[in-house]
Amino acid sequence: MRKIASNTRNIVKTSFQDAYRLAMMKHLLTPIATFLMAGAMSLTQAAEKPNIIFILADDLGHGELGCYGQEKIKTPHIDQLAKEGMLFHQHYTGAPVCAPARCVLMTGKHLAHAEIRGNRDSGNGRKFPGQWPITDGAVTIAEVLKEAGYATGAFGKWGLGPSDSSGSPNKQGFDRFYGYNCQRNAHSFYPPFLDSDEEEVTINKKPIPGHLRKMEGPIDANDYRAEMYSSDLVLEESIKFIDKNKDKPFFLYLPFLEPHVAMQPPQEWIDKYPAEWDDPEQGGKGVYRGQNGYLPHDRPRAAYAAMVSDLDEHVGTVLARIKKHGLEDNTVVIFTSDNGTTHQGGDPKFHIGGCDAEFFNATAGLRGYKGSCYEGGIRIPAIVKWPGKIKAGSTNNEPTYFPDWFPTLVTMAGAEMPKEKLDGLDMNGVLAGKPLPKREELMIWDFHNYGGIIAIRDGKWKALRRGLLARKGKSPQPWELYDIESDPKETKNLAQQYPEKVKRLEAFWLETRTVEDDFKIPFVDGKKSLD
Repeated sequence: MRKIASNTRNIVKTSFQDAYRLAMMKHLLTPIATFLMAGAMSLTQAAEKPNIIFILADDLGHGELGCYGQEKIKTPHIDQLAKEGMLFHQHYTGAPVCAPARCVLMTGKHLAHAEIRGNRDSGNGRKFPGQWPITDGAVTIAEVLKEAGYATGAFGKWGLGPSDSSGSPNKQGFDRFYGYNCQRNAHSFYPPFLDSDEEEVTINKKPIPGHLRKMEGPIDANDYRAEMYSSDLVLEESIKFIDKNKDKPFFLYLPFLEPHVAMQPPQEWIDKYPAEWDDPEQGGKGVYRGQNGYLPHDRPRAAYAAMVSDLDEHVGTVLARIKKHGLEDNTVVIFTSDNGTTHQGGDPKFHIGGCDAEFFNATAGLRGYKGSCYEGGIRIPAIVKWPGKIKAGSTNNEPTYFPDWFPTLVTMAGAEMPKEKLDGLDMNGVLAGKPLPKREELMIWDFHNYGGIIAIRDGKWKALRRGLLARKGKSPQPWELYDIESDPKETKNLAQQYPEKVKRLEAFWLETRTVEDDFKIPFVDGKKSLD
């Protein structure tokens, strides 16, 4: 354009005839110029929409990162993310296990309204059946952002419906999906296949099953490795997505697998941790033989730390790619976990899969683990970085949770809110350092596994009741009530001292709760009081 303008100035100096030709040229160029200007404006508008990267760890406890006080496991990239953004001290998942937590995250509905309220297979008869699908009527954050002009990609573990169902990620707003559609296939890091959109792509001709016991003889981690390590492939595909979409706004959902067991991390990470951790003569617990499920390991403590560090390295790789493309200033990065660290098993020496949560202080002293609605099961790490919008090194101490992400991301993207009411709060004010607005819908966990659990939080108060799925003739356990502000470890049950508070929280839950036919609680359904 600069060359054309220069030539034009020279032509004007010549003659009237040339000037006439110039006028005709301008007339012809006007539509082109208008088109180019419109294109430039659309590019500017697109640039104003922030890229959104949502990283979801799997079974990562509240205390397993350096920025949350972890002293044994190395997590330098995530710790740096916290230094450059906001760290949340009271952030909660939507559910204490995988599928319902992801449903709450994707749809913005808490468990008293969500379609998926517990882990449940689809029932299609396959070896890896996928989980109970969300319906066509469910509106996901991916669908809303896609409608707003975002490229959308999901890489990792899905768990909300098989590829041939209404719950397929490609049918729920994602342009690209690569990883594990089925949570059961995700029990191994060396599976037979991964899902590429709606196609199963073989990655290991001799896959390693995720479950095995070896109660006698030597244990060697190399016996449980195959050709292709799934996490490397998932990370590689996510980087390709960034490269492909770097010139337009994108929503990158990264539900990585780590540190969910089985423990099969790269040996180079295991070797970076002390051998004495697992040496019985130096206070270690020795080898894990698979007695609490999943695969054996000769160095279980080092292996678990290696999984968290490998996850941290994934985060570092993604952040480096964003920096390489010059996208840092216009990219929101969110890091969190789907629930707390894995729980205890039959052998008290180890947690499920050989984890040693006590050794790492994985819950930072909070009560309970995965599958529990105590704080250790549902309070999770959360970090958000958004240069120029979020103060570096800031913290938030107010209670927030998964339903809040939907309205928050929609507002960030300048997208249109769905017509159906959401259960969360827009946290953009919080990210800017302002107080959290008052909730109309209380924080609710209406959970349908592990015997059935209900938890309701309102301000400092949290009511909880277990055993809602008790068999006929048995009653649920009594209500519990905790003051989370003064007693975050839930050591003092105040239900008998404040029965009116319990009744108020129970009444709100029963009033707002919808009956989901696929996840019923006969003891509760249709009732306005449990007396």
